[in-house]
Amino acid sequence: MDEDTHYNKVEDVVGSHVEDAVTFWAQSISRNKDIMKIGCSLSEVCPHANSVFGNLDPKKIYGGLFSEDKCWYRCKVLKIISDEKCLVRYIDYGNTEILNRSDIVEIPLDLQFSSVAKKYRLWGLQIPSGQEVTQFDQGRTFLGSLIFEKEIKMRIKATYQDGTVIAQAEYGSVDIGEEVAKKGFAEKCRLTSSTNICEEKKSDPGQLVLRNLKSPIPTWGHRSNQSAFSRPKGRLSGRMILDSKNENDAGNHVTFPKDSLAVGDFNLGSNVSLAKIKQDQKLIEENERLKTEKEVLLESYKTLESKVEQTIQELQQEKATTMDLTKHLESTLKTRVGTRMKNLAAKVEILKEIRRVNINVRFGNDLSDALRVLEEECFTNPASLTELERIWAEYSLAQENIQICENVNEVSILIARRNEVQQKLNMAVEVFILEVDELPLNKRLKTLQDLSTSLEAVYGKAKEGVNSEEILKKFYGWKCDKREEFTSVRSETEVSLQRLVGWFQNTVKAFDLSVEEPLTSEDTIGVIDEILEKTESSVCKELELSLIEQGDADKEIILNTYSQVLQKIRLEERLIATVQSKYKDSIEFKRQIIEYLNKSPNVDHLLSIKKTLKNLKARLRWKLVEKNNLEESDDHDGSEIEKIKQEITDLRNSVFQEVYREQEEYEKLNSLVHKWFPELPLLFPEIGLLKYMKSGGLLTMSLERDLLDAEPMKELSGKRPLVCSEVNGQIILLKGYSVDVDTEARVIQRTAAYHRAWREAKEDSGLLPLIFLFLCKSDPMAYLMVPYYPRANLSAVQASVPLTSEEALKVMRGVAQGLHTLHKADIIHGSLHQNNVFALNREQGIVGDFDFTKSVNQRASVNMMVGDLSLISPELKMGKPASPSSDLYAYGCLLLWLSVQNQKFETNEDGIPKVDQFHLDDNVKSLLYSLIYCRSSMTAEQVWNAECFLVPKGKSPPNPEKDTEYTQYKEEEELKTENLNKYKEKTRNGEANFD
Repeated sequence: MDEDTHYNKVEDVVGSHVEDAVTFWAQSISRNKDIMKIGCSLSEVCPHANSVFGNLDPKKIYGGLFSEDKCWYRCKVLKIISDEKCLVRYIDYGNTEILNRSDIVEIPLDLQFSSVAKKYRLWGLQIPSGQEVTQFDQGRTFLGSLIFEKEIKMRIKATYQDGTVIAQAEYGSVDIGEEVAKKGFAEKCRLTSSTNICEEKKSDPGQLVLRNLKSPIPTWGHRSNQSAFSRPKGRLSGRMILDSKNENDAGNHVTFPKDSLAVGDFNLGSNVSLAKIKQDQKLIEENERLKTEKEVLLESYKTLESKVEQTIQELQQEKATTMDLTKHLESTLKTRVGTRMKNLAAKVEILKEIRRVNINVRFGNDLSDALRVLEEECFTNPASLTELERIWAEYSLAQENIQICENVNEVSILIARRNEVQQKLNMAVEVFILEVDELPLNKRLKTLQDLSTSLEAVYGKAKEGVNSEEILKKFYGWKCDKREEFTSVRSETEVSLQRLVGWFQNTVKAFDLSVEEPLTSEDTIGVIDEILEKTESSVCKELELSLIEQGDADKEIILNTYSQVLQKIRLEERLIATVQSKYKDSIEFKRQIIEYLNKSPNVDHLLSIKKTLKNLKARLRWKLVEKNNLEESDDHDGSEIEKIKQEITDLRNSVFQEVYREQEEYEKLNSLVHKWFPELPLLFPEIGLLKYMKSGGLLTMSLERDLLDAEPMKELSGKRPLVCSEVNGQIILLKGYSVDVDTEARVIQRTAAYHRAWREAKEDSGLLPLIFLFLCKSDPMAYLMVPYYPRANLSAVQASVPLTSEEALKVMRGVAQGLHTLHKADIIHGSLHQNNVFALNREQGIVGDFDFTKSVNQRASVNMMVGDLSLISPELKMGKPASPSSDLYAYGCLLLWLSVQNQKFETNEDGIPKVDQFHLDDNVKSLLYSLIYCRSSMTAEQVWNAECFLVPKGKSPPNPEKDTEYTQYKEEEELKTENLNKYKEKTRNGEANFD
């Protein structure tokens, strides 16, 4: 024993485990939080840790599953009992227990630190030699009552080499050592050295361990009624709680002392014989086995006890139910006859209602009726319809032959043939109309519609693709069987009820005192039970047959038949609709053929308009020359010039009025070509009807460039000229295209395709409307006339008052709509740039330009630029043909240009702009990625419906300074527009150089 360097140091501890009357384990109050942390960490780590295998290290700390509360605590192995069991000490509490290897696990290094509990020995005391086991246990119990879960002051006197602390223990004013000595459980130790330190007479370590194992009191797993000596649950004073289930992570991480506790070897320093140790070990194992058997028997007893209680409750409940049933039967027997007759009467009443209600649906009577209607009054095609369709096909072929004929001499023969067939068709139409007039089509159609409506209300949706006569055969067979079964059951019910009625009639006589003739009342009354039984059975059988749900097989037959009936109805309805449609066409044909039968087409009115136009244009040219001469003379009269200018304006307006009349006449002739006279373009080539038709009604041969008072639009002109003029008060633009013999037809064809795409949707197309297309007689030029929208050019708008983000999105959605219209019409744009897009009222965008001289396989113009950003897609730069994808790439670049405004662009080696550098709305950025980098998965329609267009993220905040700037800009542009005519007077008419 070494003298403690902290002699007389005072520690506040709480007792946790008692070994004998002078030896116990205690935990420092300052380590309270450490205990809680250790418990928390072990509860998280140990359930997932590996069980120990092989040799166990007595110096290593493991996790042990305490058998009493099934919680994990730190422990050291004191001795290996067998291959499966080990003796361990819970180092943070001091008690020991024999555990299976499966309940011992490895724990991490952060939990490998010294124990929280310390072993203490009362100073100056020792266990008397030769003390009996009973007195030994009583002494240990007495010490436990003094120190367990109590706050004790320990005055340290010395420390053994094994770590046991020799100390004076005080609880309040009580000296615990003196109390133990007074009770005779310990004695004063003898002085054996000059240091005046008492050397206790220590018990043999092996014997001490064996005593702890044999005694049921100190160890957690083996305690009986003295539960106070298990691991601490909390302080009685309420100042400290040591519940291991709420313990937190481990506390101070300190290393073990070099001389750690080593009591695993029972033979070390022990004079107990090996036979005694083995005997004690057998007793321990026997106690364990008996404890397990006791727990199993106790559990079995509890289960049997629970079953007995449950059985008793069930018997009581059954007894109560039986008693209630007996009472009910007794009360029922008193009213048996009345109740039975009342129930039978109620069932008969229900049966009457079922028989009254139509049961056609159950047995398919409604389907049978529908089939009868379809078969007996079935509508068939009129006999004249077949002949009419044959002659109509012959007439269509005759018209087609005329249309494709290119020889004037041959066309007269084809016309004569067509006229002959036309006469026959007229007669066939009359016969067909007369025959249909006699048919009750509307009445029959109404019958079919009512029939299908009633059936659909009952059966709902029909099956698709059901069409077989076998279905109807199966239905009729099933219906016959069901009808026979139902008839038999109904007949049996009626016989039983009649017998019951007869019984009542006979019974009246039996109870009538005025009847003197003798009656055999026993026979009459006695058969009532049999009659009631039979009647109840018959009524119930019919009710069951009438009310029971149909089986799957029955439902399948009904549904198939219903589907077949509905198909027959729909087929007949379509047949009637076809006849009615043909009848309507025949009436219209009859009405129109009267005007054109045996007549030749006439173009005199068109020629008259052209003659008028020729005179007006000649007069206009003369006035233009006269005006120029007056303006160039030195002494010209201003009033005379003004008068001539007014005459020029009036003549120009008159020219356009006649042009509009000419277009109307062309449209009438175009209608005649398609309906009646396909020979018109061949018979009158001089009127240019074929070109008008190919242009979709845009081309006019009566307009010429020199007739218009046009001014060059330099700010909008690119590689081709663009001029501005005024027609009937409307400002228009003329876009010029160089054409030759090969490209002229292509211009007309592509212009017509564009115009047709606009005409189908008009304002909803997103395209700029076209007014006229005309060819120049003096130059190889074609001019396209379109409306002019001042302040609508994007380059001008962005240079003066740039669009806000919201305005830009509205404009670009309109552009996407225009691209969608073009792509849907199989037109590839291929030349989208900022001058080709018009922002109308800063709220909508229109695709306003189109290169009508290009074929879809040509490369786009190298001038497709917005600022420093090229709109030409990588595939176009490589010489590949234009495609919808290249349009979307140009669109994406244009959207990016509008979104970032004046910021600088960065491009990769292929010239593709980078988007990541800009702070844009997420939806806009996502759309730009799809347009610029992933174009193969994007269509114009998807762009048009993109989320950034449909769900705006919020309006831009108002900017008064910018609004004022835009208002001033708008006023200036309106002033320019108002003074446009004055500006024209200051320049020469029609002399702009477009080269």
